[in-house]
Amino acid sequence: MSYSTLRIERLDKGVVWVEIDNPPANAISDALVDDLDALLSELEADKTARVLILASAHPKTFVAGADLKMMTQNASKYAGQGGAIRDAASRMQRVFDRVAKFPRPVIAAIHGHALGGGCELALACDFRFMSGGTIGLTEVSLGLIPGAGGTQRMTLLLGRAKATELIFFAKRLSKEEAEAIGLITKAVEPEQLREEVIAFAESLSERAVFAMGLAKQAMDAAVPLDHGLTVEAENFERTFGTGEPLEGIAAFLQKRPAKFLKDAAAKA
Repeated sequence: MSYSTLRIERLDKGVVWVEIDNPPANAISDALVDDLDALLSELEADKTARVLILASAHPKTFVAGADLKMMTQNASKYAGQGGAIRDAASRMQRVFDRVAKFPRPVIAAIHGHALGGGCELALACDFRFMSGGTIGLTEVSLGLIPGAGGTQRMTLLLGRAKATELIFFAKRLSKEEAEAIGLITKAVEPEQLREEVIAFAESLSERAVFAMGLAKQAMDAAVPLDHGLTVEAENFERTFGTGEPLEGIAAFLQKRPAKFLKDAAAKA
């Protein structure tokens, strides 16, 4: 199959290297979500694909979050359509959850910023290697909350206290900081990222990868996310009722501090 936002490279030992290519900044668009969904279906049916690597074709960004300009343009329309924003969040959640539940190992090769939705995609992977940029769930700085599984996976990975700190303060962590708290698997030098990730993937591919898939399924059964993801999508939509996202996104695009309303909670 061919994809408009993905570049597929099949390497030795069943390793599949996928570069996300959605210029100018690798924003999470409908096309990218559709392509990821279709790719996962293709690779799930292909038993020769033993390890999946998600990387980026963009020089500075792993994956950006949603297209903020488009979100601003459509905010009024969405606010008048009950469930439209929640449905959009749920759709992204579903595809990222497919990444998390892919029946073979999935590795994120992060060479640039992985913020917001980009961090959420990385969190859905089994392993994260990082060589540059920053990583974090930055949505609260825009008056939003993570809406593609970030509130759930960050909490499961790091615990409630650390996840609360990172999400509330919209912290952007360097690779060293992220490695120190266990957010990423390993921090590497930029020129070594591809080589190290492929070597790691090949080592995994020589093991019982289908048993790994069953182990993932069993681990997921211990910490079901369905209810949490539903609440996350509903609350993501509720933020738009406060008016805070419009101010937060406008401030971000205009490169100024946001001035959130003191009575925003009353509007939620």
